[in-house]
Amino acid sequence: MSRDLILALDQGTTSTRSIAFRAPQLAPAATARRDLPQHFPASGWVEHDPEEIFAHSVATLREALAQAGGTAWNVAAIGIANQRETTLVWDRATGKPIHNAIVWQDRRTAPACADLRAAGHEPLITQRTGLLLDPYFSATKLAWLLENVDGARVAAEAGRLAFGTIDTWLLWRLTGGRVHATDATNASRTMLYDIAKGSWDPDLLDLFRIPASLLPEVRDSSGLFGDAAREFLGAEVPILGIAGDQQAATVGQACFSPGMVKSTYGTGAFLLLLTGDTPVASRTRMLTTVALQLAGKRSYALEGAIFVAGAAVQWLRDGLHIIRDAAEASTRAAHADAQHHVYLVPAFVGLGAPHWNAEARGALFGLTRATGPAELARAALESVAYQTRDLIEAMRADWSDSADTVLRVDGGMVASDWTMQFLADMLAAPVDRPVVQETTALGAAYLAGRAAGLCPDPQAFAQSWALQRRFLPHMAAAERADRYAGWQDAVRRTLPAG
Repeated sequence: MSRDLILALDQGTTSTRSIAFRAPQLAPAATARRDLPQHFPASGWVEHDPEEIFAHSVATLREALAQAGGTAWNVAAIGIANQRETTLVWDRATGKPIHNAIVWQDRRTAPACADLRAAGHEPLITQRTGLLLDPYFSATKLAWLLENVDGARVAAEAGRLAFGTIDTWLLWRLTGGRVHATDATNASRTMLYDIAKGSWDPDLLDLFRIPASLLPEVRDSSGLFGDAAREFLGAEVPILGIAGDQQAATVGQACFSPGMVKSTYGTGAFLLLLTGDTPVASRTRMLTTVALQLAGKRSYALEGAIFVAGAAVQWLRDGLHIIRDAAEASTRAAHADAQHHVYLVPAFVGLGAPHWNAEARGALFGLTRATGPAELARAALESVAYQTRDLIEAMRADWSDSADTVLRVDGGMVASDWTMQFLADMLAAPVDRPVVQETTALGAAYLAGRAAGLCPDPQAFAQSWALQRRFLPHMAAAERADRYAGWQDAVRRTLPAG
C-alpha cells in the first residue's frame, strides 16, 4: 500500500482548507474548504468559535483524503499552518474553551497597550521578542482573558488551564489532549518569547501576569508533534509539521536564502524578508520574527503586516454590495477612470506596519460626483499595492541587500492580473506568481514531508519552485511618484493627531 499522501491543514481567518499532496513532488491531489464565520461582539472586537474551527478542520481533512481516493493508511503525515496570534484558553480536564478565540485583528486591548507603552515597557518587549507593543499579538489578548473571564485567573494559577494559538488548539484536540505544544514560528508571535534565546521570557510573563503553566512546549517546525487519534481519519496519523501561516507560505515559496522576499495576500497581507541566522533589529518599525526552526536552529525574517488587504474586497462585496465576487473587483478596476485619483485607506481595524496605529480608522479621499463603483473597486485594489510599497521602502532602509527585490506573491488576491500589474508598477520591481499558489498549505506539507523522510532538504526543494507569470513594471516614474505621494498624503490625514 502506497503511503505517499501528505495532508496539509491550512486554518485561516475566513476559511479552513485541507489539501492532499502526493509526495515526493508535492503535487496537489485534492482540496476541501469550509468558510469560517467571524463574530463581532463589540466595535473593534473579532472572535472565532474554537469548536467550529476544530470541526471544520476535521471535516476538511476527511474530505480531502476521500477526494484523493485514499484512506488513513495512505497518509504519511499531517502538516498544520494556522492564522497566527489568534488566542484561546481551554480547560485541561474538559478540553472546553473558556471563551471564544480572540482573533489577531481584534483591537480590544489597545488601551492596555497604550498604558504599557506610556509606562516605558515597549523597548524591553521589542528587544526580547522583535515585536512592537500592539493588540495584534497574543500577550495582551491572553491577559484580557485571564482578567475578564470569571474564574480564569484562579484556574490559571492553579494550573488547570492551557493557552494556545490555533496550531496548539488543533494539536491538542487532534491528539486527544495528549500534546500541548507549538513551534518556534508561532511562539515568536505571542510577545512572550525571546527569539534570540529560543525560550519563553520570564520577565515578560511577569509583566503581563501570565502563569508559565499556561504555556505550550516550543518545538522545531518539522518533526514529530504527536499522532492524530484514530477517531478522526480511521487510523492514527503522525503530525510532523507546524508553522504559522506566513512562515509556511515563505517555505512554500522556497524563500530560504537571505534577501528573498514573499508577500501573501489574503484577509490581510504579510511580507517577509529573509535575513538569515541572526535577528536584524528594525529601525523602521518592522517586526523581527522567527522564519523557521529546523534541528534546533532558527532562521529569521523582517516582517511587515498589512491588516486589511482582501478584507477591503470583502467590504466592497458584503458592506457596499457593489460587486458579487472578488473577480468582479478586478473587472471594475480595469474599467475605472484612471484620472480619478481616489484613495481608500482601509484602516478598518487600525493601521499595521509601519504605522502601528490602533486608533486609525478607514477613510476615502478624492471623491467627486463622478466617482462610482469602478473607482471604489480600483481604490481598494490599489490600497494593497500602496501598503506593500510602504513595507518595501521600510525594509530597504533596514536591509540594504533588498534594493533589487523580486517579490514572490501568493494568496487569493494574486489571481487578479490587474492587481499584480499595479503592484509591480508601484514597486518598480518584478512580481513573481508561482504555478502552485496554495503556498501556505504547500509549506506545511513540505515541513511534514521532510520529517517523514519523503521530501528533500530545503535547497533541493527550492529547485521545484516554478514560475507561472512574472509581472514587470511599466508605469512611468513620474506617474508612480505622483500616485504614491497622493497615498502618503491620504495616510497622513487618516492618522489621529499626536
